[in-house]
Amino acid sequence: MAQKTILVVEDDAAIRRGLTDSLEFSGYRVIACGDGLEAERVLMGADLDLVLLDVVLPGKNGFEILPDLRKSRPRLPVIMVTARGAEEDRIKGLKGGADDYVVKPFSSSELLARVEAVLRRSAERPTDVSALSAGERKVDFERREIRCVQGDPRQLSETEIGILRYLATSSGRAVARDELLQRVWGIDPRGVETRTVDMHVARLRDKLRDSDAEIKFLVTVRSKGYMLGEGVEIHRT
Repeated sequence: MAQKTILVVEDDAAIRRGLTDSLEFSGYRVIACGDGLEAERVLMGADLDLVLLDVVLPGKNGFEILPDLRKSRPRLPVIMVTARGAEEDRIKGLKGGADDYVVKPFSSSELLARVEAVLRRSAERPTDVSALSAGERKVDFERREIRCVQGDPRQLSETEIGILRYLATSSGRAVARDELLQRVWGIDPRGVETRTVDMHVARLRDKLRDSDAEIKFLVTVRSKGYMLGEGVEIHRT
């Protein structure tokens, strides 16, 4: 298996060194930088598999980098790493397109588990579905965005694309929350009680503007889970 390359963007030298050592010890190749402007230069040309992106950075902060990163490299997984643990910051990062959000202080084992889960979700996603459309709305999986006849495109996170892609490959049946946790998040659902799936679906519906549309992208099937709505067209490569 080819060695995975991770970009670590962290301004604290000691934390940056610790992250680099942990990742390299686990078999990853690491590119590390300490400010936002340097990170943008690396992102322009380096072949990367994942980015660990701090929020508070000199030059340009993580929340400023993320939108440009999503436009230029929409399929590159991003984990936000920050000391800011407020719920609004986590939501801002996830809505901006981050795939996960880790709050300092954290253990190296927790970080590595999150890295492995995000990489696994990215690798295991089926790739034959290229887009979904419903009425005047279209979800482009490659660009990770929702396009409408009117209005600007809205960006989707890798996890949000993963949910839609998995539902598309399971078209015609309701997918349980536990199955989504296992197949999209890479989490063993046994003994786990979480509203992660419901929260992501709620944000996804908001981005899809399902509440205002005649054709719903996402439908809740009571006591069973979620499925694509009738009238959603699946486009394959």
